[in-house]
Amino acid sequence: MEHQQNVLLSEMTFQHHTEDAEFKRRVRKTTILLSVITVIELGIGLTIYTIHKGAHPNAYLVLAFKGMVCILTLAKAYYIVSVFMHLGDEIRNMIMTIVVPLMLFIWFIAAFIIDGNSYKNLRNEFDPHFKESTMPKKHGEEHTPAPEPGKQ
Repeated sequence: MEHQQNVLLSEMTFQHHTEDAEFKRRVRKTTILLSVITVIELGIGLTIYTIHKGAHPNAYLVLAFKGMVCILTLAKAYYIVSVFMHLGDEIRNMIMTIVVPLMLFIWFIAAFIIDGNSYKNLRNEFDPHFKESTMPKKHGEEHTPAPEPGKQ
């Protein structure tokens, strides 16, 4: 009886050590992947900065680079939640309990950004004394004051 318990205990210890070693390997791989993604994001950020400082900044290129940064950030968030917060090892119902409210939160943020952009565009179109731009002013470009009411 005692021999059987010792065998069982040694098997449980061996299984724990192999799972622990595999988890460490998985964490190491994920950390390296997150570091590579971060370096790529920094490179894209420097590229965006360089484009903004150029003579003729291309708004569509900047927008494409910003979209790539958003996609890379979502990939990093997935790996962090999956590996470091152990959500990848949970059952499907637990994952849905966390992911569905998160998606609603992301939808709220997108709705507010779209609504704010619509407000900015309407204000730019109908308010003659207000102009807002998403592109930075060129170096040396002065702010032109709005004309006084009635003196147009």
